[in-house]
Amino acid sequence: STYSLNDGSLSLDAPVETERSDTYIYDPRTPTPTIGGLNLGSTSIPGGPYDQRPVEVTLLTYTTEPLAEDVEVTGPVRALLYASSTALDTDWVVKLSDVDPTGYSRLLTEGILRARYRDSKEHPTLLVPGKVYPFTIDLWAASNLFKKGHRIRMTVSSSNFPRYDRNPNTGHEVKDEKEMVVAVNTIYHDPDHPSHLVLPIIPRG
Repeated sequence: STYSLNDGSLSLDAPVETERSDTYIYDPRTPTPTIGGLNLGSTSIPGGPYDQRPVEVTLLTYTTEPLAEDVEVTGPVRALLYASSTALDTDWVVKLSDVDPTGYSRLLTEGILRARYRDSKEHPTLLVPGKVYPFTIDLWAASNLFKKGHRIRMTVSSSNFPRYDRNPNTGHEVKDEKEMVVAVNTIYHDPDHPSHLVLPIIPRG
């Protein structure tokens, strides 16, 4: 099923003309910290389904209404973002969480895309600042039963540090870069730029 981004919500309804874009500032000097997640093999970064509320206050957050019935998600998850940046390069980090009635936002899976590799990892291409591009972010796979009354949440940011190196937004290789640039990043969700989350919903038997 396809869930559209609609002014802070996730909805099965298609975006309408009145939808606005959402903008945030990514400063690599103050990256979003890693809290749990797919950190297998790491002794320094705890992994697992941690509550994401401590970082969600600084992220773009899109959440469904409380579910009217149980919803099972099993299979590959991906997000399509129509986005622009004032920088030559930046990262897109998308997380999927299960929010219970108390507000606990349990991380299920996540994905990241460095903008320069949007078309090919072998042939990176820098951004034209201000230009809108489609970006497909692979969130790997998930299997979760969202219980009735729970909500599905997707968040967008540009860092997940220290699990991933910070993108300095300069367009240079991270290992060679000493400077960092602040990026103003925008997500669009209107009929011409239908950003959305794709979830593999298993029909209830």
